[in-house]
Amino acid sequence: MRTSNGPGGRRRADASTIPAHGGVAHIGAHIIVYLNGDYLPIGEAVVSVEDRGFLFADAVYEAAPAYNGCCFLIERHLARLAWGLRTLRIEADVTPLGDVGDELMARNDLLDAEFSVYYMQVTRGAAPRTHAFPRAPVPPTVYAFAKELVRTTPARWERGFAAITVPDQRWARADIKTTGLLPNVLAQQAAVEAEVEDAIFIREGMVLEGTHNNVFAVIGGEVTTAPATNHILHGVTRAFALELCEELGIPAPERAFTVDELRGAEEIFFTGTTTEVRPTVELDGRPVGSGRPGEITRALSEAYRRAVAPG
Repeated sequence: MRTSNGPGGRRRADASTIPAHGGVAHIGAHIIVYLNGDYLPIGEAVVSVEDRGFLFADAVYEAAPAYNGCCFLIERHLARLAWGLRTLRIEADVTPLGDVGDELMARNDLLDAEFSVYYMQVTRGAAPRTHAFPRAPVPPTVYAFAKELVRTTPARWERGFAAITVPDQRWARADIKTTGLLPNVLAQQAAVEAEVEDAIFIREGMVLEGTHNNVFAVIGGEVTTAPATNHILHGVTRAFALELCEELGIPAPERAFTVDELRGAEEIFFTGTTTEVRPTVELDGRPVGSGRPGEITRALSEAYRRAVAPG
């Protein structure tokens, strides 16, 4: 996303270019999706109005990045999806979804796409509306699609991104990747209205994560991120970034840290499926560190890009 200087010299997001959510390209009518065992055009995919995912957000989802048609860390994404289903007591086998991803990449001509995403969603299924689980077993609804993403260019990455802090109003099980994302939607809308790319959840003065990604701060030369509790999503890219820190010899403690520590950080960056490793150079209207992407963020981004490069 291109930025320009707004009032007071603040870095403003320009919504005419790459979308804030990592650059998701428009999903057109020609897209082939997967629904309950069938591959069909997206316009022909129909879900019951009694589906509990529609009525209650009684569902979990997963999104894996793909590079040249190959899903990255797909086994970890499927494992997290299976864990979420078990936690919500939804009976569904995620094993076939690995092959579904390969098929969707092929059917949607994404085998040569530099960057794309494979999205999977499983709901408890369709049943008459009542809060409790259906008394009689119903089949889950399994939906998946793949689409191309617009990857952040090196020039755009070098300019850095901006974020605001917002109160965390989510439920206490943010570790479950449920489709119930209304607090995330409202927080991201606040970011859009502030003309920045990201919003960071703060709970009782402590830093948690972004609306759709995990957040890291470089404090005293250490890469710091909130511990993997029930208050954050245990991000697959987050875990991989911590592994990269170990490989590069960068200290990376997982610990609770305050919003004041965040505001005084030398560097801030986000990680996520569509975010990859992305620098934040402005927080709540003030520069982060030097106001430019930092060296640790740069080293981790370069290591991540090497890891996902074809061949």
